[in-house]
Formats: sequence, C-alpha cells, structure tokens
Amino acid sequence: MITGSKDLIRDINSTNVLETIINSNSISRAAIAKKLGLSKATISNIVQDLIDKKLIKEIGSEDTDLGRKPILLSINQNAGYVISINLDINKITSLLSNLTGEYNQIVQVDTPQEEEQFFPVLVDLIDDLIKDARATPYGLIGIAIGIHGVTQNNQIAFAPYYSIYNLDLHQQLTNHYKTKVYLENEANLSVIGEKAFIYDYSNVANISIHSGVGLGLVINNNLYTGFSGHAGELGHTIVEMNGRECPCGNKGCLEQYVSEQALLKEYASKKSLSKFPFEEFCNMYRTGDEDALKIMDKFVHYMSICVNNVLNLYNPDIIIINSAFIYLDESLLIRIKHSLTSHMNSYDKIVPSALKNSSILLGGVCVCVKQFLGVNNLNLINIL
Repeated sequence: MITGSKDLIRDINSTNVLETIINSNSISRAAIAKKLGLSKATISNIVQDLIDKKLIKEIGSEDTDLGRKPILLSINQNAGYVISINLDINKITSLLSNLTGEYNQIVQVDTPQEEEQFFPVLVDLIDDLIKDARATPYGLIGIAIGIHGVTQNNQIAFAPYYSIYNLDLHQQLTNHYKTKVYLENEANLSVIGEKAFIYDYSNVANISIHSGVGLGLVINNNLYTGFSGHAGELGHTIVEMNGRECPCGNKGCLEQYVSEQALLKEYASKKSLSKFPFEEFCNMYRTGDEDALKIMDKFVHYMSICVNNVLNLYNPDIIIINSAFIYLDESLLIRIKHSLTSHMNSYDKIVPSALKNSSILLGGVCVCVKQFLGVNNLNLINIL
C-alpha cells in the first residue's frame, strides 16, 4: 500500500494511469480502474486532468454487445513533437516525430569533418525540421542525439571515429532551443527502440554493427549502462592477442575485425583501393566475388564469437543483431546460430533488427517521450 501526502499519491496514481493508457494502446476508464485497483471516481478525476492537459484523448467507443459502450482512451500522439538524431561518422540522420514515433520527416546530411562545424550543422538541420512541424500544445519536447561512442551524464566521454571531445553539444543545444537535450550511446538508443516498438522482452541484448560494435543491454526491463556509461562496449573486448591497434589504446579489439568499417577497409585493401562503398561491396558479394565471400566468412566467424560471449555473459531472452551485412544475406544469421555449439548456450531468439537504421532514431524518440511524460515503461508495439 502506498502511503504519503495526498499530492504524492495522486502524482503516482496519475503516472500509473498515464502509463497504463500508453501501454494498452486504447483502454476504457473501467478497465484502468480494474487493472490498477483504484476507484472509478479516482480514475475519472485523473483521466479528466490528463485530458485537460491534452496528454490523452477519447477515441471512440469499445465494441461490445453488453450495455453502454465504454469510451476508449489513448495517448494524444500530437501533444508535442520530438527531434531524434543519429550522429554517425559519415552521415547525420534526423527525424521529426510525434510522441508515438510516427514519422513526419527525415533529413540526412554529411557529417562535418571539423569540430567547429558540428553545432552549426545541427542547428541548420533542426531548424529545417522545426519549420515544417505542425502546431502542438507542447511544441518541441526534446532532442535526442545518438553518439557512436561512450556518453556519460549527457557528455561525450569517448568517440574514437570523430573529433567532438571539446564540444558541449548538450549545453549548446539546450541554450539554443530551450528544451531538454539527451546525448546517448547509439547502441543504447537502438535497444530502447527495439524493445519499445518490436520486442517487448525483459532482458534484451542488441548488438549494433556500424562504424564500431556496440551492445545495448536491457536487464529486468531497465537499460544497463554500468558505473560510468561504458557497459556494452563490446567492440573493445579483445579477440586477438596483440592484434590490430584500436583507437581505444588496446590491440586486437573485436571492432577492428567485424565492424562494417573494418571489413570494408579490408576488402578495399584486397582490391588495392583506398576505400570501397558498401553498395558496391553488395554487388560484388551477390556476383560471388571470392574476396567478398571471404569477408563475409570473417564476419560470421567473429560474430559467432561475439554472440557466444554475449550469451554466456548476460543470458538474455533475445539477441538482436543490427548490421547491414545481415540484411544483405540473412543466411549469415543461420550460419552464426549453427556455430553456437556450446552446451551452455541458452536463449529464446537470435533475430535481425526489425527497425534497422530507424532503431537509433526511434530509441531517441522513446527517451524524450518517457522523460516528458514521466513514465518508466513505454510499450508502443503495433503503433508503427
């Protein structure tokens, strides 16, 4: 039984009601009262307050043959809007979204090479999105930025593939837009997005293979980031003693062998080129190019090690792999599964990402919406 001041209890009950409405997609007042064990009068008062605040809305009647049809409630997805950004090393992708992740607009630009260009580029990008946003009761409720590196307390602690250490993007953007700004590791945003929109498991491991290798972890329904935000830096676990040098300072780190950047660099070297675009690699792989096939064999080998280690360290319900190589040839995932021969491996599913490149952006939407509404759990499955 919750005890405390009337205001505190009402706030807790209001949060629970709001969370129940969001996670039920649509639900009646009577169903909320039954689910939460609160009186119908209490629910009616809280619901009316949330309607007055334009956070929820009535959406019609429930289809029933028994008596008066109850009115259904749903989140007001257009109460405000969010801007979510994936700050990748080559491209910056930004999303303007309502509160339930339904896309309004996506804009992409090249990632600047010079540190002093980052803030102006982000401002231009955000301004372009804001000018096309519809009027809403709360306007811009937050900006989320996915960083391909380690973040701690909204600051960039480690980002090996672009130079933005001297920038306080959080403070600069907060001052400029007068809204909440969140900097988070891209793999963490990715797992948040996958859990909220697709895979509602209590324990989720999301392996992101992009410029590096990241691991987003949800343990007992909570994002796990560790003591200083470094949890999940799977790419910097050592798989080759005295192997290739890594920007983290170690040698033989996983991401120097299995990241998209590392594998494309290795393939370009085989072809005596300085670089090789992913799209062209795809074409070469589909035509059966021997070097491309060997690169994919290497991907399977190191990903098998990677997945095996995650299974034994965390024993998650599900492992999600977010990699363009998997999308190119999903038979690679079957090969990875077949390589897991340890008698200790126990898992429900190993699956490719359902959201793919959108997972980071939708994870950013979730972070902003949860903070804005003050809810802990956000289940938006079947929304998109």
